[in-house]
Amino acid sequence: MTELAKKRPEFRNINALTDLPTYRLPAAGIVSILHRISGAIMFLLLPFIIWMFDMSVSSEISFAKFSAAFNIGLGFVPGWFIKLVALAIIWSYLHHIIAGLRHLYMDMCHAVTKEFGKSSAVVTLVLSLGLTAVLGAKLFGLY
Repeated sequence: MTELAKKRPEFRNINALTDLPTYRLPAAGIVSILHRISGAIMFLLLPFIIWMFDMSVSSEISFAKFSAAFNIGLGFVPGWFIKLVALAIIWSYLHHIIAGLRHLYMDMCHAVTKEFGKSSAVVTLVLSLGLTAVLGAKLFGLY
């Protein structure tokens, strides 16, 4: 046997300081990581979601306080920060639902190809960010 035939491929670990800044993650990998992040955001902000629901449906007075919290703030928390937190919740729900539907479609239709994975990941990112931008513009009063 020749020296070239005996040489086996070399596998090495990724160095976090040198390799990660230049590592190009594919779109499907980005969607997968963001799917996990959006699930964590929804879980961590669940008390805020429950507070918003409680304040919005309890009474007319609590709904007025709820509306004022988004405009003038709540105690030491300014209103724009509450809107940003609500925008994070909006993005996390939209991204999680769209990415979850993508995964379900790929599981049901056995559409596990590299091309479909890339195109569906790009569609997921565009839809989630586009819908978030539209709802965020409404939240911040741009229309």
